Amino acid sequence: MALNAQTFKLLRFDEDYSYLRTDSSRTFYEKLKYTPLTVKKSVYVSLGGELRYEYAFKNNEDWENNGGGRDQSFLQRYVLLADFHAGNRFRLYAQVNSCIENGSKYGAGPADEDKLAVQNFFAEYRIRGKRAKNLALRLGRQEIDYGSGRLISVREGTNVRLYFTGGKLTYSSPRFSVDGFVMMADNVRPGVFDNTSSKEANLWGAYSYLVVPKGGNFDFYYLGIRRDNASFEEGTAKEVRHTVASRYWKYGNGFTYNLEAAYQFGRFGRGNISAWTTAIEVGYTFSNSRLKPSVNLRNDYISGDKNAGDGDLETFNPLFPKGGYFGFNPRIGPANLVDLHPYASVSFTDKLSMQADVVFNWRYSLNDGIYRPSGSFNLPGSASNERYIGTAYLLSAEYRFNKYTSFSCGAQYFDTGNFIRDIGANPPNSNFFNAQFTFKF
Repeated sequence: MALNAQTFKLLRFDEDYSYLRTDSSRTFYEKLKYTPLTVKKSVYVSLGGELRYEYAFKNNEDWENNGGGRDQSFLQRYVLLADFHAGNRFRLYAQVNSCIENGSKYGAGPADEDKLAVQNFFAEYRIRGKRAKNLALRLGRQEIDYGSGRLISVREGTNVRLYFTGGKLTYSSPRFSVDGFVMMADNVRPGVFDNTSSKEANLWGAYSYLVVPKGGNFDFYYLGIRRDNASFEEGTAKEVRHTVASRYWKYGNGFTYNLEAAYQFGRFGRGNISAWTTAIEVGYTFSNSRLKPSVNLRNDYISGDKNAGDGDLETFNPLFPKGGYFGFNPRIGPANLVDLHPYASVSFTDKLSMQADVVFNWRYSLNDGIYRPSGSFNLPGSASNERYIGTAYLLSAEYRFNKYTSFSCGAQYFDTGNFIRDIGANPPNSNFFNAQFTFKF
């Protein structure tokens, strides 16, 4: 198996270079990816990393509510990782990230800068590992990412990625896998090794994946969270929320689909939580055509609060969402939202691809406001009877020089709708542009 067949994963610890053990004519890079520490080569270490540089230009990003006008920033991400294996059962993985922001007149945001932090540091013990059926326990600081990233994501689009500290028990087989976990969402600060643990379990759950031959792929999951000071238009209070959900999906060539639904219940202060979301995405990829075009349509319904001030809460909480689920620089988060999102892509060559998107956004409930991409509360809306938030137009492109190096760029124009105009003092439309260079090894 050639090294070129090994692709870099979203979660770098999912990469496996053990196949290099039997290759005696390895290059310097291949030796870096597999360095045996014993004669029998059963104990080895794999090294890697990443360099990412991004320029971002923003104009009226938040409709001048929290600082307006033009702003620009230069973002940098540096990653070093080491993956130590002792036989087939024990593993120790460590990853250090440095995320730096320069140039913004408003300073670095929480998703822009974390100058030096331990991103991953966990020990893993494989309790059982025979006949492709594995049972493993992982303890320590770790990134987690599930499904389409709508509720649990590492948030790759931002400069600073998310991570948690806790334990995870995983069972996997070719057609079925399930993770059970209890995690603490750590408090990320912008300095050097200054992040702190929340010292309480505030994320727990189980996520399973099932393959039905000729029937498709199914995900079933339960997620629980606790936040002591959760803010919505309904108010700020302690939140204990439970999410039960399922997903049915198929990606690849030809007809593709992703159908997902979730229901949430629990307590918000003294009130009850009852919230939900549905997502439908269908598309078709013409894999036999020269440009391999694809056309897709996504539609989301995400509940909002029915009656402001009644104590109960119907606003959906997206937990730890993928920031770019509604476009690479979304202005609205996945709460109290109805969106219609057609998009299309083409591949001019094996290296160059382009995508165009249009996203139409409405409030689901007129008695609730809008929320940021992170899910945090942004602007109140119960005083307005306008529903339409606005339209985002996006164009992005990526060029892959080789498996290690890529360049991408994107532009977005957001045309504000009647709701934003109704609650703001003549809010302007917003613009965004970014260019990003990435090198991984």
